[in-house]
This record gives sequence, structure tokens and C-alpha cells, in this order.
Amino acid sequence: MSFRLLFSLASLLLVGAPLSAQSITLPQESPAASVSQTIGITEVRVSYHRPSVNQREVWGKLVPYGLNNLGFGPSTQAPWRAGANENTLFSCTDDIRVGGKPLAAGTYGLHMIVTESGVITVIFSRQTTAWGSFFYEPAQDALRVDVTWEDAPHQEQLAYRFDSVTRTSAVLALVWEKKRIPIPITVDTDPIVVANLKRELQSSKGFQYQAWVNAADFLLTRGLELPLALVWAETAISGPFIGERNFTSLSIKAKVLDKLGRASEASGVMDEALKVGSVTDLHQYGRQMIAAGNKQRALSVFKLNAERHPDVWPVNYGLARGYSANGDYPAALQALLKAQKQVPPGDTLNPPAIAANIEKLKQGKDIN
Repeated sequence: MSFRLLFSLASLLLVGAPLSAQSITLPQESPAASVSQTIGITEVRVSYHRPSVNQREVWGKLVPYGLNNLGFGPSTQAPWRAGANENTLFSCTDDIRVGGKPLAAGTYGLHMIVTESGVITVIFSRQTTAWGSFFYEPAQDALRVDVTWEDAPHQEQLAYRFDSVTRTSAVLALVWEKKRIPIPITVDTDPIVVANLKRELQSSKGFQYQAWVNAADFLLTRGLELPLALVWAETAISGPFIGERNFTSLSIKAKVLDKLGRASEASGVMDEALKVGSVTDLHQYGRQMIAAGNKQRALSVFKLNAERHPDVWPVNYGLARGYSANGDYPAALQALLKAQKQVPPGDTLNPPAIAANIEKLKQGKDIN
């Protein structure tokens, strides 16, 4: 081959055809952001891009009122994308209610129809992969909810946040320029938790007795499915491979039995629990009895603790509380003076409390 031909071939190999387009990462004028909130055990998340006001007139101008032809894509009646760039995405891990209306678990494109009156139609669309609202189709709507915006302090960059969060509700708020758009969300937390517990107890998590105790305690605390709570409590005690007959598992069963109105059975199981309980277990149970108004039961538990663990901290402090609850202040004072000498080294909380309670007992006042 001639030198000229070899040079041409080499140049072709080095340069080749035009390079295909490659994505490169550059800063965005409206940077990406996301915010999430757990409501009960349900996670709600918004992923969006944050445009700035940048001295522009936002409402009615940058964000036009109503539905509009944006000049691109098939949609001639497009809402606002509720952010910048590609779809703003709203997701929830469980079924929820938005503005009182049901919305199934899943991910949705979030759009808004803004009006001059301040009534905002919030749209949850099944279309989640489009850019902006150029391809918006009303047929893809999963839910529409009307809310009303509020005046707010200036917010330069658009932001979503969660306000007024409880175990069953929250307000998702879009804040931008001098407006706040509140979107109320509610969650049926209790049935969601119960359904999740049933699933989790069938998984590897169910191979620990503590999981069954905690699950039973949740049902007990919320007053839900008490017969099932009893089954779960019994599984924590005697379930194959996992059951443990200890103070924690026995006491939760006793509490469930009591809640079911089976007081005699509950008392027997609790007596068994007290036989295997630690110093701390008995002390805490005695204090629970005082809080529940069962003063005599509390004193008997504190006495049992003293018999089984004589002069061990905080046995005498418990005795003092038990005697005091039953009005025997001299006996309470004697026990508390013993407890004062038994405070563990480094404990800075109990000494001043004990000193104050000694003075109360000397004045004939209950220390509980």
C-alpha cells in the first residue's frame, strides 16, 4: 500500500464516524430534591426539581393559571408540573387518603391546576415517566383533589415539606414565592400495622420470641384483635424453636387475658411471671400497679422483691413507694433511708429525689 493510503486508513480508525451522543452530568438550574415522611409505618415521598423565583412573577405568569397549551407534545390542556423538569413524583407504600379521597399505594406523577382564586386542583397521574406536563393525559388520572392555597413568607426555591405529622396523618405542603399549597394526607395506620405484623411474623423476624411479644403488645395497646393477641402471646411462650417462658412473655399473656375479662387466669399467669422476674422486672411491675391504683397489689410485689433480693438496689426504694401508697409513712421512711445508702455509684438522679422524698414522708405526704 502507498504511504498515502496507509495514512488515510489510520486516520479513519482514529477519528471514525461522528461520536454518538453521550450523557454528561452538569449542574441544573432547578436542582433535584426529594423529601419523605413516615406516617405510622407508611412512607410518603415526593421527588421533584426546585425552580427559583429569581425576581420573576410566578403565579399567573411563570406558572400560568388553568390548563394551557405549552406548545410541545400532544397535550393542549396541560396543568402545571408542580415543580421543574421531568415529572414530579409522589409515592406511598400503602393505601392512603388525600383530602379524604382514597389513593392506592404506588407512584404517581404530580400535577396541579392553579387558579387565580387560589383553588388548586392537585392531580395524581398514573403517568410517571414523562417530561413535565407536555404529555399529560386526563385519562391517566388516578385522583383529583381540590385544596386552597395560603399566604406564606417568601420562599425563593420551591420546596415540599411535611407539616403537622401524627401517627395517622400529615400535611404535604408545597411552598414557593409567597404561597403555601397544603395537601392533607391520612393513613389507616392500625390495620396497616396489623397486616404488616402478620406478614413479618411469617418471615425470619418471627423466629424470635420478642417479635411475638411486641406484636401482641401492639394489639393489646390498641385494643385490636385481642384473641389473636392471646395466640401471639402464647406463641412467645411455647412456640416451637422460639418460645421462652420468662417474665416478659408471661406478663404480656397475663395482660391480654385481663383485657379479655379472664381475670382469674390472668392472675395465675402473672404470679408465674413474678416467680421468674428480675429485680428490675418486679420493681417496674410494682410501680405499674401503683399507677393503676392497685396499691395493695403493688406492696405485695415490692415485698416479694425484697424477700427474693434482700437489700439489692432498688428494692428498698420500691418498698418505700409501696408503703407510702398504702399510707404507712413510718415504714416507707425506714425503707427509703436504707435505699439512700444503696444508690449505685455514679447515679446523680436518684440522690436528690430520695432526699426530697424523705422530707415528704417526714411531713406525712405520699411520695408517688
